[in-house]
Amino acid sequence: MSTPTPEAPATRPAGPVTLQQVAERAGVSSATASRALHGSNGTRIVGEELRRRVLDAARELRYVSNAPAQALARSTTAVVGVVVHDVADPYFAAIAAGAMGVAREHGLLVMLAATFRDPELELDYIARLRAQRARAIVLAGSGFADREFTRRLAVEVDAYRADGGHVVSVGAHGIAADTVRPGNRAGAALAVRHLYELGHRRFGIVSGPRALTTVRDRLDGARRQLRSLGVALPPGQIVDGGFTREDARVAVRELLARAPEVTAIVVLNDVMAAGVLAGLRDDLGLRVPERISVVGFDDLPFAVDLHPALSTVRLPLAEIGAGAMRMILAGPAVEPRSLDLDAELVVRSSSAGVA
Repeated sequence: MSTPTPEAPATRPAGPVTLQQVAERAGVSSATASRALHGSNGTRIVGEELRRRVLDAARELRYVSNAPAQALARSTTAVVGVVVHDVADPYFAAIAAGAMGVAREHGLLVMLAATFRDPELELDYIARLRAQRARAIVLAGSGFADREFTRRLAVEVDAYRADGGHVVSVGAHGIAADTVRPGNRAGAALAVRHLYELGHRRFGIVSGPRALTTVRDRLDGARRQLRSLGVALPPGQIVDGGFTREDARVAVRELLARAPEVTAIVVLNDVMAAGVLAGLRDDLGLRVPERISVVGFDDLPFAVDLHPALSTVRLPLAEIGAGAMRMILAGPAVEPRSLDLDAELVVRSSSAGVA
């Protein structure tokens, strides 16, 4: 009689097993895995079938949970961390103000942290807020389009959630989290279509750092809309304005040196648009909108005071922050939720028909 061949054991990852790896093996989110293993500290209960899958995955991978740490971490503070790129940027200031307004109404304290677009600082802040037992974290800065960083971010967020924390992201960060999704792609498409309907066919784009997912989304929305309209956009007609006024002022000079025939420029945020208007007017002596039309993005408060007043894409920035805070107040969900906020076009004096 032949002896049955024993079933091969599940492959176990090298090194300490994380909750994220358990979640992936079970085919659930890390939040669901955490609740299945550690219990729920809210109103969301994991079903028996999902709980069994998670427990089986944990046994296969030999996952070890730090139960005392879990119990301690559930005694969270009334602090919510809001992580932005730059507190001096009006875009992030408006989002933070929206979050703070809702937090104040519910007795929560907002701790604001600026990364200055340094991904290592973002990871450090999450670890520090976890150590402080902050109730939740809002990742309000753009995500970074880097696979290794996203992996490390997921590990850090996974550890924070395992300790009872709640994470909400603004835009795509490549992690399973509650998300507020601004209409970046649709907004850029609105800007392009507006200029096209004014008769423009020769476009330029002043972009930002392409490592940021917000920039990629806006650029993708503009490119897709141009393709659908049959308008060519050579790579040389996309220049990086660095998300700053001065860099954008230099960038628009570079753009017009490469492509002097351009009659319409889409600028991927209003701070850069201010620099573009200054570069066109003061450096190149070109009239806006008589010679070139310009459309910005975000509708920051100063946009109406520029010369000429800036046509731009409006995002509900305060509502982005408020929506993220309301998600926190609602408590973690079994599966990640999303809140979509639409963009709208605001037409002012910086855009007009082709002369």
